[in-house]
Amino acid sequence: MSDLLDGVDSELLTLDDYFLDFDRDFWSIKEDDFWKLERQQHFREPGDDSWRAFAEGNWSEALRLLEARRDDLADYFRKIAAHGFAIYRVRVVEQPIIPYLQWELHLLRARERAGALIRVIGPDKIAELESDGLLPEFATLGSTVLYQPVYDEHGVLCAGRRFRDRGLVERCRRLTRTLYDEGEPLASFFDREVSPLPPPTP
Repeated sequence: MSDLLDGVDSELLTLDDYFLDFDRDFWSIKEDDFWKLERQQHFREPGDDSWRAFAEGNWSEALRLLEARRDDLADYFRKIAAHGFAIYRVRVVEQPIIPYLQWELHLLRARERAGALIRVIGPDKIAELESDGLLPEFATLGSTVLYQPVYDEHGVLCAGRRFRDRGLVERCRRLTRTLYDEGEPLASFFDREVSPLPPPTP
C-alpha cells in the first residue's frame, strides 16, 4: 500500500501555504476527528528549539524545553476539545529506537499528557501492507480533506500535498483507525521502552 495516495488528484502546496491551509482545515473539523499516521523513523526539525538542543547533544535542555511547553499544550488541547473533535495518532516504532525517535517519543508523550490520543505499533503490524514499500505519512482532517507532508532528502518538511477525494479520505481514516485499535497506548510503551533508555547521541 505504498501507492495508497498514487493516482489521486492532489494539490502541491508551498510550505507557507501548507501551514496556512492545514491550520484552516484543522480548525474547521466538525466530524470524524483528526487521524494521523507516522511511519518514517527519522526527520530533522530545525524550527523546533527542543529538537535543536537534542541535535546539538544537549539532552537535558531538550527535555527542559519540552517540559516548558506544558501549559501551551494544555491550552491547545482545551481549545480542540471546545471545538468538539479529538486528535488520534498512530506512530510506527522500529526497534532499536533511534536517537531522533527517542526525542520524538518524548514530544509525543507530552502531547498525550495534554490530551492527544496516541498509540504505537511495530512494523510487524503493517508488514503485509508494505510488501511493495513503506506506507506514506498522512493526516485526515474530518471527512473531507487529507494532507501528506513532503520532506526533502534531509528529512526536513518542505511542502505538502492536499487531497480532497472523499473516498481516499475515508479509506485512509479507516486504515488509521484500524491500526490505532491494534496499537499499544503510548504511555505503557513509553514507560517500558523509552524511559529506561540512556540519553541519545544524535
